[in-house]
Amino acid sequence: MRTETAATRAVREARDFLLTHRTDYDATIAGFRWPELTEFNFATEWFDVVAGEHPDRAAVTIVSADLVDQSWSYAELSQRSDQVANWLLSLGLGRGSRMIVMLNNTIEIWEIILGIFKIGAVAIPTSTLLSPADLAYRVEHGDASSIIAPTALHAQLEGLPASVIRIGVGDDLPEGWVSMADSYTAPTEFVPEGPTPADDLSLLYFTSGTTSPRPKLVRHTNVSYPVGHLSTMWWLGVQPGDVHLNISSPGWGKHAWSNFFSPFLAQATVFVFNYDRFDAATLMKVMDTHQVTTFCAPPTVWRMLIQADLTQLSHPPRELLGAGEPLNPEVITQVRNAWGATIRDGFGQTEMTCCVGNSPGQVVKDGSMGRPMPGYPVVLLDPVTGEPRDDEGEICLDLSVPILGLMDGYHLDPELTMAARRNGFYHTGDIASTDADGYLTYVGRADDVFKASDYKISPFELESILLEHAYVAEAAVVPSPDPLRAAVPKAYICLTASASDHEDAARQVYAHARERLSAFQRVKIVEFVDDLPKTISGKIRRVELREREAKRVSAGDESGQFRERDYR
Repeated sequence: MRTETAATRAVREARDFLLTHRTDYDATIAGFRWPELTEFNFATEWFDVVAGEHPDRAAVTIVSADLVDQSWSYAELSQRSDQVANWLLSLGLGRGSRMIVMLNNTIEIWEIILGIFKIGAVAIPTSTLLSPADLAYRVEHGDASSIIAPTALHAQLEGLPASVIRIGVGDDLPEGWVSMADSYTAPTEFVPEGPTPADDLSLLYFTSGTTSPRPKLVRHTNVSYPVGHLSTMWWLGVQPGDVHLNISSPGWGKHAWSNFFSPFLAQATVFVFNYDRFDAATLMKVMDTHQVTTFCAPPTVWRMLIQADLTQLSHPPRELLGAGEPLNPEVITQVRNAWGATIRDGFGQTEMTCCVGNSPGQVVKDGSMGRPMPGYPVVLLDPVTGEPRDDEGEICLDLSVPILGLMDGYHLDPELTMAARRNGFYHTGDIASTDADGYLTYVGRADDVFKASDYKISPFELESILLEHAYVAEAAVVPSPDPLRAAVPKAYICLTASASDHEDAARQVYAHARERLSAFQRVKIVEFVDDLPKTISGKIRRVELREREAKRVSAGDESGQFRERDYR
């Protein structure tokens, strides 16, 4: 275990201020200041220090689908990550090395990321659902020298360069791979080679772009996410000793938000339930059994929960959170009536920590995502003129004020970084309205990106793949309203002369999409049309297609629809 440093004390002072003023919004906004750090290592200067103070407290608890639970204390995870750090060094990794972390919610994901941080390397969290082509792009663009993945996913890694070190978790290790089980033979005491510069790179996150067929790569430093998530911790309302359940898949920013940094900053327990198939009754039973105190879930899960008998949960969590998209007021009302607590919404991006939210103890206006978080100078700007607006505009951050929780920039893309930071403001690309009390209500994206089952979908990315098929002359992807998933991707397609008939075209297009797109991206509905609505300059008017699709769903019109489920 390690003793605290000056950096530890600075982070603790800021953290304790937030905990002390957890329900006093005005005092927190007025008095909070980001700690000024030149050196900081989250694993050695925070996690290990907490482990020394609360060695027996559970850091991570995982319940498997058969309801068997296992916990790892702060002390155990601290020592285990020391082992992993030493083992990584023995593999030739070190400061600045980049590793694709493609794991499920198993203890190895916490062990490896803490180990990566300890040696000053860079983690590139990645979804296990990626197609081989998407994974290969991430390895190349992220300049990754190694990848860790379940051995069961070995087929997805077959196309990677031979120089990439393959680390396997699980049995049946493929030839040429290294087993993470070997790390158990490494020394249990890790000695850092020296201080960790605060502005060094520690995380790279891929996120869907709006004008590019490939995802953007977001850079985070040793402080932007690790310390910046103090704002997220405050929004969540998680406190020391809490048991925090967040339903999120690894590989996406929200997993880092609520399954790693925020609970560990609060000295709480990360709680995971690895169910095979979602069942509301079983989830509530698990929450009761393990006394979950804070619960964050995407809108899809909340919509599934209200279809069950919510009174089955005898001890509801103290804090209820929703993130990813605005929640329907009906969902909020039903949960409040059953559990006596209100779901609090929040807003942020992979590029930043929570910057807007309904904080604990404050009036929650149904439909609003709340007010600016401490340390975030939020302003609304006209998306066209850039002038300040006091009614509705693009959510932006004033860069004249230091913002610790904001990304370092887009990796290898200075032009995109400059565009996002133009005119002295960081531009989120999201539109919101505000009321007299400063509460913000989400309106929508300034571009065409949408959420489907809580995953961000870039129409341009999907269209680019569809257009590779010989049958597809033009394609436009829009969200089709869905009662459970909020939306599913739908493609309006103009066929080439080589297409024989619509049935065959649908079969071929879906087969092509399954080969090229990750599971969460796949188009669920196809409609063949003679032409697409366009502007005078020839740009497709997706807004018109979105309106058309909303009307079709509202009217219950199923004519001309070819659904993916019929072509598997």
